[in-house]
Parts: sequence; C-alpha cells; structure tokens
Amino acid sequence: MQPWLPQRLYTRNVGFDSQTVADKNPAAVQLDRVSLLFGSFVALREVTLTLSAGASVVLLGENGAGKSTLLRLISGVASPSFGSISVLGDTPRNRRGRIALMGHASQLYDELTALENLAFFASLHNPAPAAVLRDRAEQALREVALDPANPRRVGEYSQGMKQRTALARVLLTEPSLLLLDEPFSNLDMASAQSMIARMQQWLAAAPNQAPRTLILTTHQAELARPLARTTITLNAGQLVSQEGA
Repeated sequence: MQPWLPQRLYTRNVGFDSQTVADKNPAAVQLDRVSLLFGSFVALREVTLTLSAGASVVLLGENGAGKSTLLRLISGVASPSFGSISVLGDTPRNRRGRIALMGHASQLYDELTALENLAFFASLHNPAPAAVLRDRAEQALREVALDPANPRRVGEYSQGMKQRTALARVLLTEPSLLLLDEPFSNLDMASAQSMIARMQQWLAAAPNQAPRTLILTTHQAELARPLARTTITLNAGQLVSQEGA
C-alpha cells in the first residue's frame, strides 16, 4: 500500500519566510497544511491553523488524535514532513527562547528540592547572578502556591506538587507562548484549580507587555473551561472543529 501524501506535494519547509511574516504583524502561531508522517503512519494530516497573539486555546481529542504531536511541532521539538509553521513571526526553532513546553515528563531532578531545581534551570537560561536567580525561583514557587523553603526533595512530592513545580519551571523563562500537554493529569481538584488560577494570572499580562498565548491539551474539557477562549478538536490527525475567537 502506498503511503498517504498531501494532495499538493510540499517542499519540506519548517517555517514561513521570517522577514515577510514579520512585516505583516504576524500571528502567534500559523500552520499552513502541516502534515507529519512516520513511515506510512499519518500523525497529522494537512492542519491549517492561525492563532492571534493573546489567544487561549484548549486542544481536545481522543488519545492518538495528534494533540501532543501538534504541540511538539509548534515548539520546534519536531519538524513537519510537509507544510509550513510560523511561530511569533519566525520558525519555531528560531523562537525557542520565547516558547515554553511542559510535556508529560516534569523534567525535574527528583534528588533536588523544588528551589534547587528552579534555580538550576534559571541558571541555564539567564546569566544573572546566583542570588538574583534564586530570588526569581522563590517567587515562581510562591506563585504556584508552593513554599520555596520546603526541604523535601521533589522525588517525595505528590503528583500535584510536581505538576505545579513543573509549571513554575516553564514560566521562569517568561515565554510569549506557553504550551501545556495534559497539565491536569492525575491531579486532584484543588491542585488543578491552583494551576488554572496561575495560568489566568500569567495570561493577564500588564498592558505594556506583549500579549501572551496559551495552548493546552486536556481530556478534561469542563476543567479547562475558564481558560478556553478558543476550543480546537482533533481527530485522527485532522482538525475537525474550531470554536471561539
């Protein structure tokens, strides 16, 4: 059996011309008939999507629908087989410093405390003095309702505490685009609501700041409703509906 290919065969291209897009006040995310193939398996099929800066998007779909794959493409972790992707007016790889992706793995070191984790992570992304980075790490933990003085190692944390620590970690870089893959997985209601409150605070950027854009995947549509200005549904790698602004 011949593998599926787009009706219009594309040259492999991971981004629009950055100068052309930048001159047109680019969208936060723009995909033009993006497909991703793994051999004969089609993970995403000709997805076309434009999200304006400041959008708050919830991606819905069954397991295997392509939600995580779409986030990986937008973040620049993966590249499309066909089609074009622009993020903040450039290729995803060129915008990585302004994109934060929180996936299924927390990317935290279990043998370190939450504060040690965040201070270390901050040092990888910022050349500021250690004391400044530590202050930022402490503030980031307070913003997700965690005590920065807690001496327990992250490996001893509950799932909810780990998730909130991971959220604090990705927000340390002050991204313009935040991508969250199943952030409420295995959380109790209190932990989930705490994370939602922090996301709402993050979206409400000061008037003099550039709009912030959020895209998250979840199976818990009702839980994400306070964040869902736009709802997009994927099915078998295809975008089947888009509702909202």
